Amino acid sequence: MALKQFKAESKRLLDLMINSIYTHREIFLRELISNASDAIDKLYYRTLQDGDTGLSRDDFAIEIVRDEKERILIIRDNGCGMTKDELENNLGVIAKSGSLNFKSENEQKEDIDIIGQFGVGFYSAFMVSDCVTVRSRAYGAEEAYEWKSKGAEGYSIAACEKADHGTEVILKIKPDTEEEHYSEFLETYRLKNIVKKYSDYIRYPIKMDVEKSRLKEGSKDEYETYTETEVLNSMVPLWRKNRSEITEEEYNQFYQEKFHDYQKPQKVIHSSTEGTATYNALLFIPSKAPMDFYTRDYEKGLQLYSNGVMIMEKCPDLLPDYFSFVRGLVDSQDLSLNISREMLQHDRQLKIIAGRLEKKIKSELESMLQNEREEYEKFFRNYGLQLKYGVYMDYGMHRDVLQDLLLFYSSSEKKLVTLKEYVGRMKEDQKAIYYACGESVERIEQLPQTELLKDKGLEMLYLTDNVDEFALRMLMNYDGKEFKNISTDDLGLETEEEKETAKKQVEENKELLGFLKDALDGKVKEVVLSQRLKSHPVCLSTEGGISLEMEKVLNAMPTEEKVKAQRVLEINANHPVFQTLTALHGKDDEKLKAYANLLYSQALLMEGLQVEDPVAFSNQICELMVE
Repeated sequence: MALKQFKAESKRLLDLMINSIYTHREIFLRELISNASDAIDKLYYRTLQDGDTGLSRDDFAIEIVRDEKERILIIRDNGCGMTKDELENNLGVIAKSGSLNFKSENEQKEDIDIIGQFGVGFYSAFMVSDCVTVRSRAYGAEEAYEWKSKGAEGYSIAACEKADHGTEVILKIKPDTEEEHYSEFLETYRLKNIVKKYSDYIRYPIKMDVEKSRLKEGSKDEYETYTETEVLNSMVPLWRKNRSEITEEEYNQFYQEKFHDYQKPQKVIHSSTEGTATYNALLFIPSKAPMDFYTRDYEKGLQLYSNGVMIMEKCPDLLPDYFSFVRGLVDSQDLSLNISREMLQHDRQLKIIAGRLEKKIKSELESMLQNEREEYEKFFRNYGLQLKYGVYMDYGMHRDVLQDLLLFYSSSEKKLVTLKEYVGRMKEDQKAIYYACGESVERIEQLPQTELLKDKGLEMLYLTDNVDEFALRMLMNYDGKEFKNISTDDLGLETEEEKETAKKQVEENKELLGFLKDALDGKVKEVVLSQRLKSHPVCLSTEGGISLEMEKVLNAMPTEEKVKAQRVLEINANHPVFQTLTALHGKDDEKLKAYANLLYSQALLMEGLQVEDPVAFSNQICELMVE
């Protein structure tokens, strides 16, 4: 029989189909199952419309038949089937979709849920098959026809025998090569996995005969094989059910099986939206952050379904980075897919869905914070760092979304608090939100700089994560209150009387302070008398935009460029050490220089910074001990 040639520049297009459009060969099964589902939908719709077919929903099914020996794989349905002309028009013209035409003609009707749009998915079969045969008999027709092709050179159509209506696609699976193992598409386990992954929610049963073994009757150790027909798909998506019909156990089981987590999720977010963008979303917050969550290897994204068929394993565009810990899926019929149905075209619908998901996640977190504080704090220990990064990234663009979700340890409450809670407790005349940075709450508690604020009964936020201060700097203020690091040069807490006393003290000790600054040889910008110290002799503060904590964080990064905060050495004028310094000035300047460096090293250690010359520091201590 003479071969007919494909239309529409078919040789180039078919080559593109096989080699370029699809990135994963396993997709062919998804496409053929989706086509089978569309064919059944068309006939099912006819049963609803005409009411005279004698068919009910329970009569429909999709079958997968395999013959490993002959390397044959068959996908069979009992849907509407195709006439000879339809075979010619739908399969002989690449990129012409019968499903799309049907959908267009009936777009005003309800219960139409056709998957195919482009008329190209069928040809993905050539990725794994060197000969594709389609036998089809249209519903109500007496004759059946066979379409056959080995690729771009053409196809044939001839009458054939087929007892029932519907279509079967017969693939002659390619032989294995060194590069490609095509036999996997004949293996039971592999086929079951592909169906579960992509087509689990096709609404008709997908059946396959599976070989199993059992003990022979009356035998203790002899087994026999038998064949059992299994339904491979779940059919009804959990997310399309009414929330009131789903138990907590069902949600947990779905999450653990679908996302391979041995723990139950901490939070389930089930959302259904209609209107500008119609979609169902089933989202989960894992109880524990994955091991790779804070690494570059972690991939964010939600599973994306279109009418129950999985399109993407991880769609990153549906989640902002600061909510990347959320796992789950979105199912929508409104998305514009590209020709392979593996990727999205970036359109308005996608942005609308992503925006609504962001608001929903934020709303659920706010509700947890207000009504389940203990649970929220558990969540924050896992993912709070990501929220802080979210505040800092993109030049603070997302601060309004995230600022009320942040928690910091409070010096007065001795627990995690929100910025709103801090501001609600502020004294009437308090103008700033005060914070201190360090490796741990315990280390911060011991900082000399905290003494003044404790003495005045002022609450401080203790920042222990590297990103904390950067995030607060990006926030700039909260409810009109600016953030102030307690180690900055001017906290603005002195009374006018205290300022006058300090000014007088500085004037009286101007020469001594200048000598100490020179003795430190450029290590500090200034040496000043401290207004914040009570019991400690010295501390370090900073001038300018870079704090000591920011210096530590930035210099720990793998870059050759290092930064340095403008350091100020503060000395407690009421401490006995200062009396010693005063007594030495002009009498033993060498010892005074040594003491200046010793006090500076002491201040560094209290800040958790490295002493610049540990050997010299050790020798100075030893010299003092033997005096």
